[in-house]
Amino acid sequence: MAHLASLTCPASRPQGLLLACALSLLTSGVARAEVAQDTFPPVVIRSVRVFDGERVLQSATVVLANRRIAAVAPAGEHVDVPVGAELVDGTGKTLLPGLIDAHAHTFNRNHLKGALAFGVSTHLDMFTNLAVMRVMQAEQEAGGAADRADLYSAGTLLTAAGGHGTQYDLVIPTLSGPDQAQAFVDARIAEGSDYIKIVFERGLPGMPMPSLDLATVRAAINAARARDRLAVVHISTGDAAREVIDAGADGLVHIFSDRAPRADFGTMASSRGVFVVPTLAVTDGLYSRRGGRAVLDDPDLGRRLFPAERANLDISALTMIGSMPGASSHALAAVRQLHDAGVTILAGTDAPNPGTAHGATLHRELELLVQAGLSPLDALKAATSDAARVFRLDDRGRIARGLRADVVLVDGDPTVDIRKTRAVVGVWKEGRRYKLDLYDAQLARLNAAANAAVGGPPPAGAESGIVSQFDEADGAGGPPRSRFGTGWAAALDAPTGSSTVTLNVVAGGADGSRGALDVRGELRPGAAFAFAGARFRPTASDGVGVNLSSFDTLSFRARGDGGRYMIYFYGLAGRSVARHEFRAGAEWSQVVVPFAQLGYDGRGMRSILFAAVGAPRGFSFVIDDVRFR
Repeated sequence: MAHLASLTCPASRPQGLLLACALSLLTSGVARAEVAQDTFPPVVIRSVRVFDGERVLQSATVVLANRRIAAVAPAGEHVDVPVGAELVDGTGKTLLPGLIDAHAHTFNRNHLKGALAFGVSTHLDMFTNLAVMRVMQAEQEAGGAADRADLYSAGTLLTAAGGHGTQYDLVIPTLSGPDQAQAFVDARIAEGSDYIKIVFERGLPGMPMPSLDLATVRAAINAARARDRLAVVHISTGDAAREVIDAGADGLVHIFSDRAPRADFGTMASSRGVFVVPTLAVTDGLYSRRGGRAVLDDPDLGRRLFPAERANLDISALTMIGSMPGASSHALAAVRQLHDAGVTILAGTDAPNPGTAHGATLHRELELLVQAGLSPLDALKAATSDAARVFRLDDRGRIARGLRADVVLVDGDPTVDIRKTRAVVGVWKEGRRYKLDLYDAQLARLNAAANAAVGGPPPAGAESGIVSQFDEADGAGGPPRSRFGTGWAAALDAPTGSSTVTLNVVAGGADGSRGALDVRGELRPGAAFAFAGARFRPTASDGVGVNLSSFDTLSFRARGDGGRYMIYFYGLAGRSVARHEFRAGAEWSQVVVPFAQLGYDGRGMRSILFAAVGAPRGFSFVIDDVRFR
């Protein structure tokens, strides 16, 4: 994403903007519920408007058979209907090629399942966990991805030590000079990267970060080209965009929004043959709730969102990164200038960053591209044929005989009104109909659970408000327990960090009580944000959260080494939604945290983290009598 976040990071990290839990943005219920796609007949879609990736046929018949598009026949042309074919009436509807999100981050099957429900049949991932990438792509090659979008990925990005991309809970190798570029690129290709993503990110005013220098960026671009791989570059400023275009980048995977574009920016980009994935929706989501609310409040998009996606859409990163007046208008102006100069624009979301959701946000991106001056047809090409052509996916992106039968049926005419892409009524992946009815039923169950987490009663066992007093009932003589939820666990900055922590129930609690929870360890260098501590989960499982809004205060007793510590509250989207600092002095003291001070009322709470954070140091604190009041 322009302005520092190309992906959100796991919920174990106690931060705000760069802390979204990418591994839990979609809840686990659907991850275990496979959509049955065992057998499927040929499909004949009749009397349908067709956007074939390049042009519009106002009425045609399209036949899907043997995983391919078998025929595309304009009205009046004879078509042989296969025996046993499913007949679909396309009157008043439009058939589109399966949509392609040209900038997403994919951390589990549910990201891909959710995308397909919105007609997105291909994810061009711009940085993910290698283990996830390998499993997803192996299943895909074996034909096991019928109920989710296909995944192509940059794998591990190229960045500097401590630079953008190293702040997530993944082991990220880095490079420090041009002489390392070819070997580094070769290692990424050996890991399975389909293209090479390079980070040229110096940060924002007041938030600087280490970055590759321009010579190393240029060497990495040349190294990718030497291996016939596209070199795409993350930037967030106008100056950086010009520098990497001049260095020979094949594409920019964000547009800048720090200022209006210079008058010659579009012609410069056009003369170098660069393509751009502007990710306008994430810029909109970063600085306001406007973009996320536009998705949430849309009747076609909002009804197919998971609980955590809804929460993620209804937040912004504004409080973390500060105001940038005109950011969205600068980005729109840059895209308008690029389009007027003939630069290829592709549609991408940068999901799951704040204010975005996989699949759904691509439709918002199409709307923003039209606002930036693209025609509806141009915007549709940006999400279909142009994306397939640029990323060398010759089997998709168009509706033509012999290509993959990845198609989306929508109500209305998006070639005139781009918002009509949202009215998805049918999705076929390699000719198999995606079972939207089953998907919707699963979604309804999850939303019912989420509604309980937000508006239902408190969890069983929470009536007294007592979490743990660390006496006989709460782990004295053994591991710490809680009166409700799933208890206490160590929380660390691993795997990127090497901090340590141990949790022990010790004798001698506050006011002479039987026991207390001792939390001690060491913050060590290595992670972009070092932390270690104890996490309490009030949920019966690591699901959608619980409703603790019947309480208005968290309180506990604390003592320790005199250091300052943090409490982080994690909400429905799996991200930190509030925090509070406390001091653990030599004597026991009462810590009272009113919800009113937090700006958070306890609805959808998934966990609470008590942690040491920041610079390397040893730490030790003890807590007792943790309760809600």
